[in-house]
Amino acid sequence: MQPAASRLDAGEDTLRRLYVYNSGFLTQSRIKRILHLAGWSVSLGRPSEDEWVGVWGAAPSAERGLTVAQGQDAHVLRVEDAFLRSLFPGRVRKEPPLGLVLDRTGLHFDASQPSDLETLLINDPLDDTALLNAARDLMTRYCRSRLSKYSAYDPDLALPEPGYVLVIDQAEADASVLASVPGPDMARARFAEMLYYAQTEHPAARILIRSHPETVAGKRTGHFNKEQAQGRISFVDGAFAPVDLLEGAIAVYTLSSQMGFEAILAGHKPRVFGTPFYAGWGLTDDEHQLVRRQRKLTRAQLFAGAMMRYPVWYDPYHDRLCDLERVMATLEATQRAAIEDRQGWAGRNIRLWKRRHMQAMFGGQKPMRFGAARPADTARRMVWGATAEPGEVNVEDGFIRSQGLGAELVPPLSLVLDDVGIYFDPTRPSRLEHLIAQSITLPDEALARASRIIQRLLREKVTKYATGAPEISLERDHARPVILVPGQVEDDASIVLGSPEIKTNTALLQRVRDANAEARMVYKPHPDVVAGLRPGNVPNAEQWADQVVTDIPMASLLLQVDAVWTMTSLAGFEALLRDVPVTTLGLPFYAGWGLTTDLCPTPTRRGQIVTVERLAYAALIDYPRYFDPVTQQACPIEVALDRLSAGDIPTPHRLRLLAKAQGIMASYAWLWRR
Repeated sequence: MQPAASRLDAGEDTLRRLYVYNSGFLTQSRIKRILHLAGWSVSLGRPSEDEWVGVWGAAPSAERGLTVAQGQDAHVLRVEDAFLRSLFPGRVRKEPPLGLVLDRTGLHFDASQPSDLETLLINDPLDDTALLNAARDLMTRYCRSRLSKYSAYDPDLALPEPGYVLVIDQAEADASVLASVPGPDMARARFAEMLYYAQTEHPAARILIRSHPETVAGKRTGHFNKEQAQGRISFVDGAFAPVDLLEGAIAVYTLSSQMGFEAILAGHKPRVFGTPFYAGWGLTDDEHQLVRRQRKLTRAQLFAGAMMRYPVWYDPYHDRLCDLERVMATLEATQRAAIEDRQGWAGRNIRLWKRRHMQAMFGGQKPMRFGAARPADTARRMVWGATAEPGEVNVEDGFIRSQGLGAELVPPLSLVLDDVGIYFDPTRPSRLEHLIAQSITLPDEALARASRIIQRLLREKVTKYATGAPEISLERDHARPVILVPGQVEDDASIVLGSPEIKTNTALLQRVRDANAEARMVYKPHPDVVAGLRPGNVPNAEQWADQVVTDIPMASLLLQVDAVWTMTSLAGFEALLRDVPVTTLGLPFYAGWGLTTDLCPTPTRRGQIVTVERLAYAALIDYPRYFDPVTQQACPIEVALDRLSAGDIPTPHRLRLLAKAQGIMASYAWLWRR
């Protein structure tokens, strides 16, 4: 799936000198770093014959480099942003790109001469089954995740009623526009012509003009003005996701916008009035004949060439080159954080020790505040636990949390935000319940990702609080089935709210022994209870259990038992991931979906039968937000697992004493929770 140029990061001894005459190559560290990883050493000076000069696209500064290259008989490397760049345009938020295109023969948007992309699309067979299957999956994910070159959008905006013709404006004097038409005056005339054709070819339809994001932000002007918004013509300038606008369109008109390419991915055959890279392959209705492009491509072939083979993609978490899938996961994580945090947050019931971490995780758009609400406050409000009032959002630890206990004040790698309820309270719906119910519509690519995550959790022995569990053998009698009974913290909200009959570990052990007189029963107390941080100790557990274990990690235990019986423990979910049968005595989030034997009546709203992969996607990918402790930014689950696997997680040792003090200070709740 990786582009040829990015399969291996270049070593120091293989770097090729790249002479540049644009300060951006030197001052923009991300661009310089990607070039370095791709095998180029950015340098000042004058090249010798057969050396290389780097220029940025068709920017005005490129002329200096082209002049030097011509005079020295040097080669030219054209550098441009890749087709998935960032959340916002570089002119708007100064975000660095997540990828570059490095073209040795031309510019992908200038059809006056061949480019590496055009040559690839003409000559590469693009017939590898694995490549094309991956391309189809990633196309589906691209649209489902509402990605674009600039992937930020406002989900609260009301979309226009479907049935319109979409006319795509572009920034005035943009290089891709001037590569299609000779000069700004001709460009304005061509855009006017495009609007005319849209009206005459669809005489009864509404016409919506979509402005370029930089035009909306006031950074550049477009080719249409408000005077043209008359009759059935209007502008749609809100921060809409392009794929949502494309979904409601009956036809799409463009000169050379990348949104025309995205229209192809969304199933359209756009009307194209310029000469962009995606025209001429049988997927567009072209005003211009591109004589070199005689080949007919499928959407998957075009996507594979333009998105998977052509660009060089960058992983900011590990500072290395990567494939398209990692870049898409990166944008999904940062896009979600930008959307959820755009109004800012005010936190209630957040303990003092958590606040620095919460600020880092949720304060990226606006600083997070803690304490009582302020008059006329526009920030969203979150509250820890299940005590949210109307208009507030519950926040809690996710299901892959850390290498260490929450009660020991180890910051989490994941948190969940629930604007409906909270996952451990079955007395009402929760956002997680909705996601599990909706998982029946997940496409194959999402289920394949969930399957990969499950296999990785098993391979790396990851549970909520640990990873890389040692192989410690359990005492067992092979003539008797082994049942694991995980103990829980008895004042935990999941028991208070979700276990109506069994409330204590003692009652749990009694109930399991009564139902399984012949089985070998293994009891594992909760780590917080063993550490003396939370209630739930059973001094005489051996009265019912054949063995009490505290030193065998959960991941190791689950490989050695035949079944799990639990009230509401997350160990039941971890058992399901490992294909271990689970019996529930309470109502954990994973009960009631056809995967467990439930001895407590489950809510009727959990009527669907789901697979483990669908449950895992909802609980581990869709529901939580993950935070990278190294780069201090939102990340996908795969990066969180990378950190756990490598042990690359800063540990705040100074908070361990505070964990003990927390118990002493319990009577001063106003100090900890104000």
